Amino acid sequence: MNADIGVAVRRLTNIGNSLIASLPNIVIALVVLLLFWLVARLVRSGVEGMLRGREHGRNLAKVLGRLASGTVLVLGILVAITIVFPSVGPGDLLGLLGVGGVAIGFAFRDIFQNLLAGLLILLTRPFRIGDQIVTGDSEGTVEDIQIRATILRTYDNRKVVIPNSDLFTQRVTVNTAYPVRRVQYDVGIGYGDDIAHAKEVILRTMAGVEGVQSDPKPEVLVVGLDGTTVNLRVRWWVDPPKRRDALASQDKVLHALKDALTAEGIDLPFPTRQILFHDQTEEADGDRARQREGWPKGSRSEPRSRAEASK
Repeated sequence: MNADIGVAVRRLTNIGNSLIASLPNIVIALVVLLLFWLVARLVRSGVEGMLRGREHGRNLAKVLGRLASGTVLVLGILVAITIVFPSVGPGDLLGLLGVGGVAIGFAFRDIFQNLLAGLLILLTRPFRIGDQIVTGDSEGTVEDIQIRATILRTYDNRKVVIPNSDLFTQRVTVNTAYPVRRVQYDVGIGYGDDIAHAKEVILRTMAGVEGVQSDPKPEVLVVGLDGTTVNLRVRWWVDPPKRRDALASQDKVLHALKDALTAEGIDLPFPTRQILFHDQTEEADGDRARQREGWPKGSRSEPRSRAEASK
């Protein structure tokens, strides 16, 4: 028992002596690590300063600055390890990085995939911060493009975090990619109305609606003959192309068109259904050649009801 305690004490003493002997190296390693940290901050500031005014934008500069500073910090950690442990050579560190890189690659495959997709999005710029996009079931305004994901703010003020790999591989509709946007709405008029006159009223009315662009000009097209209406598709352009402005313009246009068409006597019919009731007491009930199927009386050859036939 006493021998075991003596061995333990000697081992602890050796460890303490080793730590004391390594204190200068540890201090030097901490100083070196601090210097690399300062250099990383300078590198990050330099990269962001060079790219902030470029065409790629502020967000790309921020991402590349973080990557550059992270690379410098990793290099500083490796140098500090070689100072604290002089027996560890550059070859050992490279081997450790190779094995560790493979393990980290498998463990964080999705993160690296999103990182690469985020960089490609920032470089190719299919959309920018402030654009309104539609992807999958989500629609809203792009608030931020981060290393791992893109932040989307929906129109009802909710936050959606979309992985960059999904945005890079799936279809994305950018509603604000161009300076103007077309809005359309179908208006149904009656079959007895003059189509040319209705078109003229619609175009004249839209010319006076605020927010409707004169170039390209609004247009009206006949797009359908439904059961109760002749459908006219009204198309016009708005600037800016944001969803809020498109909805505001649609509100003004529909309000003005309803009043103008009604004032001109143009019918705006709604779907109707006619139900004909069959008199189940008629003597011709079941006789498809004679029963009236609910049509009103009016012809002498109409079948009589059983009550009338018995008189």
